[in-house]
Amino acid sequence: MQKYFLCRYDDLSEGQSKGFSLGDTAAGTDNIFTIMKDGEVYAYKNTCPHRGINLDWQEDQFLDPDGALIQCASHGALFKIESGECIAGPCTGDALTPVPVEYAQDGLYALLAD
Repeated sequence: MQKYFLCRYDDLSEGQSKGFSLGDTAAGTDNIFTIMKDGEVYAYKNTCPHRGINLDWQEDQFLDPDGALIQCASHGALFKIESGECIAGPCTGDALTPVPVEYAQDGLYALLAD
């Protein structure tokens, strides 16, 4: 398991999303994003299950206009923040790939398989 430092916990804001690039891997750079909701941080790989493309079209923009759901900028698919489940769009029933996070004294870390 690889551990990647993301940011200090207080760099995240309630109801906001933030994207991260996690270094080079054999397949390229791992891109993930986080969302803080009700004080909990949720993290997912930045890959839409429909087309395998990034979800954001602008930096750190992963949420719908209401900030209630994750939204794919390419085709408008909507995902639950808490589970990553697609509830509307061409990938309904699929889900985003969750990324485990670890809280440490110095900040937040993503945990990715080797």
